[in-house]
Amino acid sequence: MKSVKLKEVRLHHINVSLIAPFTTSFGTMENKDVCLVEVVDETGRSGWGETATSNEPYYNEETTETAAYMLKDFFIPRLLHREIGHPSEVHGMLEFVRRNNIAKAAIETAIWDAFAKKNGKSIAELIGGTKKEIESGKSIGIQESPEALVRKVDQYVKEGFRKIKVKIKPGADIDYIRAVRKAFPDIPLMADANSAYTLEDIGHLKQLDDFNLLMIEQPLAHDDIIDHATLQKQIETPVCLDESIHSYEDARKAIELGSCRIINIKIGRVGGLQESKRIHDLCMEKGIDVWCGGMLETGVGRAHNIQMTTLPNFTIPGDTAPSSHYWKEDIVTPEIEMEDGLIQVPDGVGIGYEIDPEKLAKVTQSVEMIRSTKSRHPIPE
Repeated sequence: MKSVKLKEVRLHHINVSLIAPFTTSFGTMENKDVCLVEVVDETGRSGWGETATSNEPYYNEETTETAAYMLKDFFIPRLLHREIGHPSEVHGMLEFVRRNNIAKAAIETAIWDAFAKKNGKSIAELIGGTKKEIESGKSIGIQESPEALVRKVDQYVKEGFRKIKVKIKPGADIDYIRAVRKAFPDIPLMADANSAYTLEDIGHLKQLDDFNLLMIEQPLAHDDIIDHATLQKQIETPVCLDESIHSYEDARKAIELGSCRIINIKIGRVGGLQESKRIHDLCMEKGIDVWCGGMLETGVGRAHNIQMTTLPNFTIPGDTAPSSHYWKEDIVTPEIEMEDGLIQVPDGVGIGYEIDPEKLAKVTQSVEMIRSTKSRHPIPE
């Protein structure tokens, strides 16, 4: 394999508007700031990643602004002009900084893209992925009423999505799920609570056992694995962990404690593709199903999700929906499309999609070019 050496990194600060507002227990998002990371190697070849952040620190502690700061002041100086034999090395090279996983993943995935392109392979080939198509699920934000939610579900079932995920919170949960299940007795259905409940709600959450759900995702605190183990022992619905899992070690401990039966792997949340693959392999060994969650990514992040989901233990349809479901115009070409609930894995090298420069220009606020390893802070060798 040919190594890569980064001669320059470009941070593309963009703002993209959602087709429709997206509401969770955290709040409502209508537009999103994103920092696209373009690494340029010594041959002029580009690799792309993105910060899968929100505008505010509600999902986790990172925002797009803080991720850009960490990239400029810590991660890019550590990686510029260094010989990188394989992108699997990058995760370890960035461990000198605690957490800040989304910022780490943004540049790590860009390096995977550049390395794969240089070696004439897709990322899926490099990580051992085998699937030629992946199943797509649809995530639905909190609606104004059960009836409104049923209408949304009906629309997406007719479009062919293989799984429906419904966001819930106290006051918008049992009646909403009941209405969906009554209208659609057999569809693969799950609930996502985004940490909206506590152990005091066990009796309430037990009612979900009546609806044959695939899972309830992250019902309790964002950093918890102890209380989730207590909850899982008392409900039949499988618990899926999301926000609690930041690393292989988190996944290992959660599995040993019996905190969940399913894990949602998000590349940004765990710090990149290398750690995602380690968690995938651990879960496959332990008999824990995994799936790929979404962070309202542009086509760059979605492309990385597609490549990762080719791994064999991604047995549940993920949140990687077509571009047209979130953006008026995506920044990749071709746009990500779905047919009969399936997204074809592209044949191209790297992420398999190209950046459309004209579409990128429309949403770009500014571009920073970084060529120097100088930093205001001491960077370990």
